[in-house]
Parts: sequence; C-alpha cells; structure tokens
Amino acid sequence: MSPSLSSELFSDSISTLTTTTESLDNGASDDTLHEECGVFGIWGADTAAAVVALGLHALQHRGQEAAGITSWDGKNFHSRRAVGHVAGNFDRDDAIRSLPGSCAIGHVRYATTGASTLCNVQPLYAELVSGGFAIAHNGNISNAETLRHQLVRHGSIFQSTSDTETIIHLVATSSYRSLLDRFIDALKQVEGAYSLVCLTPEGMIACRDPLGIRPLVLGKVGETFVVASETVALDIIGGTYIRQVEPGELIIISEKGLQSLHPFKKQKPRPCIFEHVYFSRPDSLIGSTSVYSVRKSIGIELARENPVEADMVIPVPDSGTPAAIGYAQQSSLPFELGIIRSHYVGRTFIQPGDQVRHLGVKLKHNANRALINGKKLVLVDDSIVRGTTSVKIIRMLRDAGAKEIHLRIASPPTRHSCFYGVDTPERAKLLAAKMTVEQMAEYIGADSLAFISMDGLYRAVGEEGRNDAQPQYCDACFTGAYPTPLTDLGELSASEQLVRLSEQVAIA
Repeated sequence: MSPSLSSELFSDSISTLTTTTESLDNGASDDTLHEECGVFGIWGADTAAAVVALGLHALQHRGQEAAGITSWDGKNFHSRRAVGHVAGNFDRDDAIRSLPGSCAIGHVRYATTGASTLCNVQPLYAELVSGGFAIAHNGNISNAETLRHQLVRHGSIFQSTSDTETIIHLVATSSYRSLLDRFIDALKQVEGAYSLVCLTPEGMIACRDPLGIRPLVLGKVGETFVVASETVALDIIGGTYIRQVEPGELIIISEKGLQSLHPFKKQKPRPCIFEHVYFSRPDSLIGSTSVYSVRKSIGIELARENPVEADMVIPVPDSGTPAAIGYAQQSSLPFELGIIRSHYVGRTFIQPGDQVRHLGVKLKHNANRALINGKKLVLVDDSIVRGTTSVKIIRMLRDAGAKEIHLRIASPPTRHSCFYGVDTPERAKLLAAKMTVEQMAEYIGADSLAFISMDGLYRAVGEEGRNDAQPQYCDACFTGAYPTPLTDLGELSASEQLVRLSEQVAIA
C-alpha cells in the first residue's frame, strides 16, 4: 500500500472536496450537451472508499446529479448512494467509515436513461449465485428496452429504470458457470456504448465496449491498480497513468494481479470525438494527447477556416477558453476575458417571476463592459445545442456596447441526438437540425456565425481528415452516422436503421 493512499491522504484532502465545489458548473442549462457519467475503481488500498471519493470529485464534471460508492471488506459489500455532489455526501468521516474495505468502486451520474431517483443511482448492486456483484456504468445500452422486455417475460424483476440493471439481469440469467463467462455472455448481448467497472469477491472487472465509444483509463498508485474515466482522477490521488483500457478489452484485477482479455470480435475503434471538444477536463489526457492542446488546435483550425476582422477574441467561459486562445494566436488578435463567469451559481437558485428568470444568464456570466464597449468581438464557444444560451449571451454583449459580434463554434453543427450516454435533446429541438447557418446567425443575433468543419476537427485531433468510408471517431451528433444498431428506436431491423441513418448524413 502506497503511503499516499493512507488515511492521511483523506484527512489532508477532505477539505478539497468542500472548498473546490465552487468550481463545478452546477447551473447546467438545457442548452448544453450534458456530461455523461464518471466511474472510478481501486483494488487493494487502505481506506479505498476515501480514495474513490477523491477520484469521483475529479470526475464531478461528468455527472452532477448523483454519486455513489460500493466497497468490499473481504466478507461483505457496503454501499452508499446519494443524490447531489460528491462533496456534501462523501466528505465526512462517518460516510467513509460506513464503507470499509480495501476495494471500492464509485460513480457520478448525469441521467441519460432512467429517472433521477435514488434507485437509479450507481453503483447498482445484486446478490448473484456467485456472490455480490456491483456495477458502475458510463454510456448507454441502445437495446436495453428490448432486452428488458425479454427478461421480464422470463421472470426478471427490475428494481430501477436504469439501462445498467439490464446487464445485471443478463449476468444472473446466463447459462454459463463462471462469473466471468456469465459477464462476457451478458456483454455480447448488449448494443451501444459502455465503460464498466464491476466489484466482485473474485476481483474488480473493468471493460470497454468493442468500439471504445466511452473512455476508460488504467493507472497505478504504488502497486495498487486504479481504473477511471479520465486521467485527472489519477492525478488527484497521486497516481500514475499507464494506458487507456483498449476498446473491447476486459481487465480483471485481483490478488493475483492484472489479467487482460479480449473476448469480443475485433472492430475498428470509434471513440467519441466530443470528449476532445467538451466532455473531458482540459487537464486530462486521451491516449497520450493533451485535451487542452487539442482544444487549442481546434481554435487554430477554426481561425484558419473562418477568419474575420475584429478587435479581440473572447471565450464563453469556461468551455470555450482553450479554443479561443488558439483562435487568437492563429489570427494575431488579442485574447481577452470579455465575459466574466461566476463560480457560485447553484442549481437550486430561486428565480421568481419572468423578469428575474430572463436575467438568469447574468447569474453565471456577466459582460466586461469596460473592455468590450465599442469593440468588434470574435466570440468562441464549444457548441450550439438549442441556441437559447447563445441568444442571451449575445444580447448581453450588445447591451454592454459591443459593436460587432462574430460567433465561432469549436465543433461542427450538432444536428443529431446522441444515443451513447450523452443527454441531448431530441433532434427537433437542435437548432442546427432545423436551420441553416445563416438562419442560426440571424436567430441568435450574431453579425456572423461559423463552425469548424468536420475535416478541421479531425485535423485538430491529429488526423489528416475524416475518413468518410471508415470514420475514425464516433461523430454521430454531427453527421448522423451512428456506429452501432439502435434497436430501441423502432421496429426497423438493425441493418435497416443503419442504412436509413446513413442516408441522413449531412457533413458540414
């Protein structure tokens, strides 16, 4: 056991869980692509639950609705789940003492499938024939409803509305003998995206779907193995990043060490490209590449493709900041903070009456009037979803005296919903699905509007461009080219769905 994972780590770091909550974006609106979920697991560490709590805090940006931890003390499993943030639920000694053991997994959640109720908070736990089984899931099972109906017809009784519970029932009803074989059998029946961390008496299991749509990394603290959704979760516990869990790889961590299996048919990976644009923290690594450096490169490509005469470049903080820096450097324009963000906006802020509600944008962002008055601005943001936030921000900048506002977006137009673990509105509510770029600019009140091209985005992540025949990433939210069947969407066969969806592709 590494000294950095001792109880002193928890004592010294516990204040971090409380004091840095202010940096979280609690005021998430319906006009963003909401984060998916975050998972974390550790096997063989003193005060494992405390380490998991710290790791989950670093992943809080991926899900802010609920958090949970399940531990195993060698004889019994212990679970604690709560609605709300990690801080406030797992920053107390009594909370950690209720989760004894040297092995634990945890989860932060933003609901994509299943209501935001305590029964859906993960990790989910069940007593199987082989013993206790806890599971934490980032992603979305796109045939979960179909499987659920089949399981219920054969006698399964579900306790939640989460798609993750489907995996538990598939494991429980598998005809294979060993837990590992039952687990693999279950995963071969599911479609969609998943990064999973499971806790069993035999060891901790971590795996990633065959396309690698959702991220998962492997690290170490001393001789202790750790898995997490992002490398920042390793940083906070003093861990070392080893590598990504490979697409389709299944890792078992136990007293015997680490075992790696590849039980699925090998496929060309399609990781989510939006992890580079928005979801991952900028101080994370994806593979060996800095997310921050990619976002700056996106800004550089955006400036090359869509230059404009202006006095300065300003970001919509915080998600537009790295791209705005890249845009400013490429265009030789000053980078300035024309919008100041408040870090103290809570989800429960009361907004009585329409007048105060319409002023809500200023709770989170306020124009730096002295800087932007009379100036021509390049405003950089990460994406446009419904467009309502863009309307409010541009109106705020106009009211502060901006002479011109040229909006530049660090991703292609979001024209399609995500079915792989990202909470997006239905397609009819996506602004880019029902308007041209020119119509969008008029709607939001910008003097001009431009998005990075698909090839520009691919160049920013290190590719020569998008391979239309075999895309290197999942970019379905932009193109409609879904990489897996979407069985639960309707009665069409999987192949018919993919053909139908491919016919809808419109690459910006």
